[in-house]
Amino acid sequence: QVQLVESGGGLVQAGGSLRLSCAASGRTFSRNAMAWFRQAPGKEREFVAGISWTGGRPFYAGSVNGRFTIARDNVKNTVTVSLQMNLLKPEDTARYYCAASADEKSGRWDGLYYYWGQGTQVTVSS
Repeated sequence: QVQLVESGGGLVQAGGSLRLSCAASGRTFSRNAMAWFRQAPGKEREFVAGISWTGGRPFYAGSVNGRFTIARDNVKNTVTVSLQMNLLKPEDTARYYCAASADEKSGRWDGLYYYWGQGTQVTVSS
């Protein structure tokens, strides 16, 4: 059974940090791009950060570039993807979702991503 399980969300004050983690299992994800998306109430889901299957080409939304860092660790049949979030702002408040692409392609379009987790809530207070 394919599973993407996020953890690490919570409540933090503006300027603080959180680290999200996603464990992907149930099939081999070592050659799939991984990404984080987020969705705030009343807003569309938006791309946050992505990383290619090699781990060598992370890319970010402009709103988080320089504050967030995505990384991945491929261990046997489990891929772990992290999102280190620093200098958090109230506008970062959203539910954050981990996603895995259908193949080796990576990008910002959510249509590239076939597997999704249930999400973890991040709330940043002002």
